[in-house]
Amino acid sequence: MSQKRDYYEILGVAKDAPADEIRKAYRKEALKSHPDRNPGNSAAEARFKEATEAFQVLSDDDKRARYDRFGHAGLEGMPADPGNGDIFSHFQDIFSEFFGGGGGGGGGFGGQRRRGGPSRGQDLRLQQRLTLKDALLGCKREVPLRTPATCDDCTGTGAKAGTKRRSCGACGGVGQVSTSRGFVMFTQTCPECRGEGSVVKTPCPTCNGQGAVEKARKVVVSFPPGVDNGQRLRVPGQGMAGSQGGPAGDLYVDIEVAQDEQFERDGLDLVTRAHLSLVEAALGGSIHLDLPDDTAVDVDIPSGTQPGDVITVKGRGAPRLDGRGKGSLQVVMQVDIPKSLSPRAKDLLRELEADLHTHTPRLDRSKAEKTA
Repeated sequence: MSQKRDYYEILGVAKDAPADEIRKAYRKEALKSHPDRNPGNSAAEARFKEATEAFQVLSDDDKRARYDRFGHAGLEGMPADPGNGDIFSHFQDIFSEFFGGGGGGGGGFGGQRRRGGPSRGQDLRLQQRLTLKDALLGCKREVPLRTPATCDDCTGTGAKAGTKRRSCGACGGVGQVSTSRGFVMFTQTCPECRGEGSVVKTPCPTCNGQGAVEKARKVVVSFPPGVDNGQRLRVPGQGMAGSQGGPAGDLYVDIEVAQDEQFERDGLDLVTRAHLSLVEAALGGSIHLDLPDDTAVDVDIPSGTQPGDVITVKGRGAPRLDGRGKGSLQVVMQVDIPKSLSPRAKDLLRELEADLHTHTPRLDRSKAEKTA
């Protein structure tokens, strides 16, 4: 009795090869030695069976661990592989991954097929424009929609009341049909039932067997306090109706906050500009601001405020979505310098400059005053 070859040697991979490398190696060898590509070649068929046996072991974590520790003897007495009854089953399963049929019910080589039945409806997406006030305070809006909705008479099955859908005879209820070309199996959506696996013999007269009718409806969307531009809200179950009585999809609302004339938002902070006269900036004082959330605040201005200075008022910004506090109000100081002065005002400013002795004059005011 000849000794079995090493499984890693058969597939041409190292003993520490990852699972994806083992799959690729098996695929390459299976393509080359498959009997349908080598009719009448017993050596090619033997290589194919040998590669399949090696893949069956090395693709199973438990079997591979036993094989790595004890060799071929470690596999004796283990339950037979469910694919051993058909030597081509592993070849078909691995090819389903490369051609999009693996596990999820698509086409390909023997992948698990999706049986028709109730399915979830599609999601809907729309945009809603809010004012800054609405975004800060939160609000509720009725959003009008006109979309297909579950037919009330057939509850979405498409079959007339008192009747039921029947299993599709063309595909046996699996929703797909397969054809073979050589060693390649092609799978496509069943044209008779359109992949649903069942057909309607007596259609519902209200929806003509579609299971849905177009309806106008309104959805109340709650916008929590503190929502911001670019954020998205999810409203469960308000999307498109599902088929055959399946659940509806969700509605997603993208938020756009309109630009405010006085305030800008920077994260949780509100930013605004305060215009001060030259005297107000020099002497200081207090200014009253009406905020976009219908509240007001008095902001203390220190004497000697410079253009561009920022005064922060904590807790007067946008609320956090989780309700735990607010951001800050940032007030940027803008000092308005008069473009024209009366002779009396000019004299007073010269006297003030002389009293302050803040700096040595660098301007030739005689020229400036001539051009004024």
